[in-house]
Formats: sequence, C-alpha cells, structure tokens
Amino acid sequence: MRIEAGWLRATGPTAVFNLLEQAGYKAYFVGGCVRNALLEKPISDIDMATDALPETVMTLAKDNGLRTIPTGIEHGTVTFLVDEQTVEVTTFRKDIKTDGRRAVVVFSAAMEDDAKRRDFTMNALYADRHGTILDPLGGLKDLRAGRVLFIENPEDRIREDYLRILRFFRFHALYGNPDAGIDADALNACAQNLDGIDNLSKERIGHEIRRLLGADNPAPSIAAMAQTGVLNRVFKGADHCAIAPLVHLERSLDLPPSWMRRLLALGGQDVKDALRLSKHEARLLAAMRIAVTNALSPRIAAYKLGFEAAQDAFLVLCAHLGNPLPTDLNLELSIGAKAKFPVGSIDLAGNFSGPALGARLKRLETTWISSGLQLSKDELLSQD
Repeated sequence: MRIEAGWLRATGPTAVFNLLEQAGYKAYFVGGCVRNALLEKPISDIDMATDALPETVMTLAKDNGLRTIPTGIEHGTVTFLVDEQTVEVTTFRKDIKTDGRRAVVVFSAAMEDDAKRRDFTMNALYADRHGTILDPLGGLKDLRAGRVLFIENPEDRIREDYLRILRFFRFHALYGNPDAGIDADALNACAQNLDGIDNLSKERIGHEIRRLLGADNPAPSIAAMAQTGVLNRVFKGADHCAIAPLVHLERSLDLPPSWMRRLLALGGQDVKDALRLSKHEARLLAAMRIAVTNALSPRIAAYKLGFEAAQDAFLVLCAHLGNPLPTDLNLELSIGAKAKFPVGSIDLAGNFSGPALGARLKRLETTWISSGLQLSKDELLSQD
C-alpha cells in the first residue's frame, strides 16, 4: 500500500529524510498526514518519527546548516524550518508515567513502542519517504472501515490524557462511519472518566470542541457525547437535539459548517468560560442568542446583527422549532442587513437635547423596528 501526494517530495521532508538516513537512522511520516493522505483529504501538518535521539537530530541539523527549533525536546520533538516549511520530527518513544495531562517518556528504537503510545489505531500509521505504508497495529483496516478505536485498552489510553475523550468524539465526527455506530467499549470508558475532563485547560477543551463542531456532520458524535455525560460536563445545560435538524437546514442552503452556529444551537451555561471565547466571539454569541430567544424575524435580526449572524440565528431558531426555512429568507435578510434607521440626531435637535434626545431616538427606532423597518422619516417624526 502506497500513498501519492505532492508533499511527500517537498523540500522540507526531503531534507529531513536525507539528513537522517544518510547518518544511518530511520525516518517515517506518521499520524495525521498519513491518515489524511490515505483518505485523500488535505493535511495541515507534516509529522515524522525517527529512531535518532533528539540531541542527535539537533546536532545533525546544525552540522548540515538546517534550521531547527527545540519545540518539545524533553519529549523528543524537534521542528525543522526549511524554505518556510515546517516539519516536526519526534523520536520514537513510550510513556512510563502520566498524570492525565502530561507524560514522562523514554526514547525507543522501536516503531512498535511509538505506535502503542498513540491514541487511535488510525493514527498509528507510518509511511517511508516513497509513501509505502507501515501498519504495526492494524490501523489501516480500521481507517478504511471508518472505525475510531483506541489502541488496546480505551480506559488506559484515556487516563494517559483525558483530552482523548473529546478527541474520540471529534475523530468519529471527522472520520467515523455513522452507519457502523460508535465503539461501545470506548463510550463506556469515556463515561467512566468524566472527572478527568475537569483537569483539562479550557484552551485545550475549546480547541477540540471548535474542531468537532466544524465537522461536516457532528450530530451523531454530539448525541453520543450527550449519552455518555460528556456534553453536559463541558457545557452545563447543553441540548444536542437541534444539531441534526440544523445540519439538514445548512445543507439545504449549501452552507459550509460553522462551529459558532452549532455552538449557538447547543445552548448551555457559561459557554464563554468553558471554551475561552474571545470578547468578540462572546459578544456575537450573546447577540445571536437574544435573536433566537426573542424569535426575531430574519429582517429584524439582520438589521441588528448583519446578514451572516442573522442567518445563523434564524437557522438555529428553525432547527429548535422544527420549522422549514421560508422561501424568501435571503431576500428578508438582505433587506434587513441594508436597512438604515432614517432618523438622526439632527432631525430632533430643535426639540430635544442631551439624554432626552437619546431616549427619543431609541423610542423612534423601536417603533421603526416594530413596523418591520418600513416607516419613513416623516412618518416617524409625526409620532407623538
């Protein structure tokens, strides 16, 4: 089995292979780049594994004029920078101790040791410089079948790093076969280790949840998270029931996935803190929640929020209510997004000033909104 991809022969990986193999060491592509190449999906990072110790890798790089950064040298990782391309190289290793967040590792000369410390069988796939696949744990068949399986005992893998609970659901959303269901042993292990989620940083949790919610169809995974108690552990009061209808509505409009739109549909308490949302993200989410709670029309929501945020809010509202989308949705959103309140301070300056002026403008805007943004300036100014 071989993979074919342009990055196999890119300058960065080629330089690293030449450096290590000419010095007598082994080197392989590993993990996500191999997995995604087999699935013909784009890759984001190039990771490699080697039997050379990290200090040896650093010395070889320096002697050959290659720039490196010791990004995680205590865990065996060195990052190469070649022609503005990064390649992360990690020494074969195995865990000897972990607290559920960080592991103490020892380096190894065996690929099998390195493979067994990974999370899922589909991530324990390696490829040589020519793209030939090496599969020490049989992960290729699981990848082809869309089975997300922990390596060996699920509970052991989870206790090595509790973030793997969230990674399991994300990987199922991205790579799992929904018709095959979700591994029962893994679900049970997730349910039995909920307390470990409390020890994870909000940044790590937020990173995983954003990527999960950005999957093409996260509904089955999120339903399973609710079933095991994971969802409520991350977001107290979250409800997954609107996610599947929302995905259906998104597809009817040919909209790309949006983690924020799905997050809005989930609801829940303390979401800002749970995911470490930025101030902008938190304000936007709060404004869209008001639009959903108050069941604002597309036109009014678009006036208040803009086209995209109003569209998201209205889709979530329809998903919660089980309503179809109106045929004139885009027209109504466009009207609202382009609308301008026709009365300004100068129109009232002769009769109002200071706080009274602001209050009068606010009342007139409320009246205008209640009219569906249709009253003219003259009609508004004629109001008592």
